[in-house]
Amino acid sequence: MSLVEANAFAFSLATSLMVSIVIFRAGDGTLAVVPSDEYDGDASAIVGEIDPHAP
Repeated sequence: MSLVEANAFAFSLATSLMVSIVIFRAGDGTLAVVPSDEYDGDASAIVGEIDPHAP
């Protein structure tokens, strides 16, 4: 998944679920998204975060 695709997916997921979503780089170099409360990986792997409650 490209960064553009990851951002679009994360934004859609965040607004649908109304939770913060983390975009991170997996061990194989691909990008993935997951709700922030479920992410337990390395903080340096985080590429971005989408918060639907932020102004």
